[in-house]
Amino acid sequence: MEAKAYLKYVRIAPRKVKIVLDLIRGKDTKTAMAILKNTPKAASPYLIKLLKSAVANAEHNFNMDASNLYVSECFVCPGPTLKRVQPRAQGRAFSILKRTSHVTMAVKEKNEKEVG
Repeated sequence: MEAKAYLKYVRIAPRKVKIVLDLIRGKDTKTAMAILKNTPKAASPYLIKLLKSAVANAEHNFNMDASNLYVSECFVCPGPTLKRVQPRAQGRAFSILKRTSHVTMAVKEKNEKEVG
């Protein structure tokens, strides 16, 4: 059984979030939290909150033991892109794409075989 948490419409580009997600995939939750707290990336505060939410979902909804959880799955998908215009010289206009992300994180309980 796994517990999931979702973060939608966060105003950060998916490629920036993916870098941080690759650091914590497969790690236990305490290690993942330590990595996120010491990673100086813009996505870290969002992912800390998301990881706490996934652990809380596991404890509350599925009665899992928080000390025995690990990040089983985490990925990011692009959300809707906000299109903006930047005025440039001689009446031109350049487009700016402000990207958004949808992040999914799942935590699972380790089996007795995996713990040893």
